[in-house]
Amino acid sequence: MGTLQLSIHGLATTSSVPRKFNFSSRSSTTHLRFSTPKIRAVSTVPDSESTAKDKEPDEPPAVDFAFVHSVLLPDGTPDVHFRRACGGQKLRDIMLDNNMELYGPYGRPLLNCAGGGTCGTCMVEVVEGKELLTPRTDKEKEHLKKKPKNWRLACQTIVGKPDSKGLLVIQQLPEWKAHEWSYEKFLPTEEP
Repeated sequence: MGTLQLSIHGLATTSSVPRKFNFSSRSSTTHLRFSTPKIRAVSTVPDSESTAKDKEPDEPPAVDFAFVHSVLLPDGTPDVHFRRACGGQKLRDIMLDNNMELYGPYGRPLLNCAGGGTCGTCMVEVVEGKELLTPRTDKEKEHLKKKPKNWRLACQTIVGKPDSKGLLVIQQLPEWKAHEWSYEKFLPTEEP
């Protein structure tokens, strides 16, 4: 059993609660803990400037993504990729624009429908953040009727609205995953 702790530099989530991923393979368990970035004060701003800046939003609204690949890295740790995108887009477009594997063995143009919702090869598992997604379409209901309720077709799923904020944890290629893991939130511990 080992612990891998990553610091997500430049990736802010809407909640201050870190996330914990538990991954297990055949004989070992690896915990992946995401911690919030630490902020260090560099200088102070006079009161006249701070009031003008307080009225401006800190950063534009965006949705944070944690994409978990279906296969572990050679050292046995999970392959997790962090991305950020604006809401109002299809999940398929976000994944392809960010070079995330979506189709696996069906990646060739003749083996998928290119986003039409007819082949069912762009399945993903939504681990957290399903409230940011649109409800299942009729095409999804038809293709996923024997699959778990948290599986979606990326080509039919729209992520929020342009002003949405939040975190989505997505399992890529859920039917091909080679390890089991669970996702749980935990409260931050006191650090000295």
